[in-house]
Amino acid sequence: MSAGAARLKHALKSLRENWEITKELWADGVARDFEKEHIHPLEQQVNTTLRGIDKVNDVMGKVRQECGGE
Repeated sequence: MSAGAARLKHALKSLRENWEITKELWADGVARDFEKEHIHPLEQQVNTTLRGIDKVNDVMGKVRQECGGE
C-alpha cells in the first residue's frame, strides 16, 4: 500500500473513532442528519478511493515487472 493510501486509511479510522465519541455527546436529529449527509458519504468515497489506489498499485506492479523493473 502506498504511503498516501496508508495515511488516508489512518485518517478514515481516526474520523470513525472521533465520530463515535462525538455521537455520545451529540445524539439528536441534526447529528443523525450530519452523519447521513456527510460522514457516511465521505466514508464511501474514501473506501472507493482506497480500492482504486489498490488497483493502480497492482497495475503499476505488473508494468514494472513486465518492463524489467523491481
